[in-house]
Amino acid sequence: MTGAVQAGWWGLAGGSALLLGAGLGYGLRVPQKVITTVMAFGAGVLLSAVSFELVGEAYDQAGLAPAAIGTLAGAIVYTLGNLWLSRRGARHRKRSGHRPAQSQPSEDRQSGSGLALALGALLDGVPESAVIGVSLLDGGTVSLVTVAAVFLSNVPEGLSSSAGMKRAGRGKAYVFGVWTAIAAAGTVSAVLGYTVVGAFSPAVIAAVTAVAAGAILAMIADTMIPEAFDDAHLAIGLITVSGFLVSFALSHA
Repeated sequence: MTGAVQAGWWGLAGGSALLLGAGLGYGLRVPQKVITTVMAFGAGVLLSAVSFELVGEAYDQAGLAPAAIGTLAGAIVYTLGNLWLSRRGARHRKRSGHRPAQSQPSEDRQSGSGLALALGALLDGVPESAVIGVSLLDGGTVSLVTVAAVFLSNVPEGLSSSAGMKRAGRGKAYVFGVWTAIAAAGTVSAVLGYTVVGAFSPAVIAAVTAVAAGAILAMIADTMIPEAFDDAHLAIGLITVSGFLVSFALSHA
């Protein structure tokens, strides 16, 4: 199996969790406490993976300056894209929609919000998938910790966002069409991460890894944590730390 095919396969594996979460969120009435619990765990998993698998790897390969500059650049690019999409109706794209003021808008309420939500999901998913492909460049073996972190964080993302889409009046075809497209885009992103980024020097690879890390960190703060800590019960902090430690343990197994 070629490296590009492996990258695509692992990218699809990580992205498939979005469809799993979408099925749960759209087909079942999941209690809000469960949604926030799972989202908090996923945020902890991703925070650990970004710290030890992405920023740490970028630092080891190229030093402090490229790692720091790349991480900041990724956060800036993500934030600018998120601001643009938020003004078009995608601000609460990961919200399950139980509060009117923090719910996803319907198309009637804000024209074009459906496309903005889809683009927002794409903005959130591409950096995660790209680093799966990039991880294959280090010895030809994918980082299972990165794949596991993406998978475990994508389940609550698909669950919460799909529940919000359903409450906003969007149909099954739209919901599953969006997440199928994002899973496919994640597969392509992983392949491009392996084939395109792999042609550059280790310093550039490290910088790209750091850029993806910055984008993911900004995404966690902007979209995952607000949903996880909305109506938070007292164990949410502990659950986030548990997710962090699970990912940490996997990275050192």
